[in-house]
Amino acid sequence: MTAEQTGQRVQEALDRLAAHGAQETGEHLVRELMEMYGDGLTRLVRAVPPPALERLLDDPVVAGLLVLHDLHPEDATARIRRALATLAEPIELSGYEAATGTARLRRTRGGCGCSEQDIETVLACHAPEVTALELEQAPQLLQISARPPSPAEAR
Repeated sequence: MTAEQTGQRVQEALDRLAAHGAQETGEHLVRELMEMYGDGLTRLVRAVPPPALERLLDDPVVAGLLVLHDLHPEDATARIRRALATLAEPIELSGYEAATGTARLRRTRGGCGCSEQDIETVLACHAPEVTALELEQAPQLLQISARPPSPAEAR
């Protein structure tokens, strides 16, 4: 389960509590648990050797937890690049504007291997501060043949 899916399930549980007049209690419970988990994760991150932590950063659940608790050692740009590297299709980061949460991306090949939703999903775990995408398509290459087409091919 991803951090995003867990967040959705927690929100649904809080909504159910709100329907029964217990929203404040539910939110208090979530804050207390988040604080305890954050303290535990802080201690773990300090104790894990840097090479081992580096390997863990590729795991979307671990990355999501570290981002959630502001413990991820990489800045947003590095996390965006790490997320994009997991996609089936090569996509480059052209720029990131923290003020607007906009990531400008460019497909490096003219394929259609990843949907915008695929990109949003990987970014949600690694870089949830990305709230908008500008996706530039790769330029289409012209096919150049060695000879002009025959009259039959031209029709």
